[in-house]
Amino acid sequence: MSWIYLFIAGLLEIGWPVGLKLAQTQQYRVLGFLMAAAFMGGSGFMLYMAQRTIPMGTAYAVWTGIGAAGAFAVGVLAYGDPATLGRFLGVGLIVAGVVTLKVMH
Repeated sequence: MSWIYLFIAGLLEIGWPVGLKLAQTQQYRVLGFLMAAAFMGGSGFMLYMAQRTIPMGTAYAVWTGIGAAGAFAVGVLAYGDPATLGRFLGVGLIVAGVVTLKVMH
């Protein structure tokens, strides 16, 4: 169950940078900050739940890896962030690290 909590925590981790990006527009500033805060809280709580049985270093690395790869994907797909080969290779290394941590746990 802890790995499910950790996966959810990682997915929620994607929401707060999206909220901060949204907050950069005047029309959605307050909504963006509220969204970021809500996702931070939810993600942090799920990480707390996961760390009950998953070692802290492993949980943190997987959590940030899911969040980083997800935020990268949202940036490319929704915000027109650069989609270069090097950036995709970098995210691929992050995903490989997350998978390795899960397999070696």
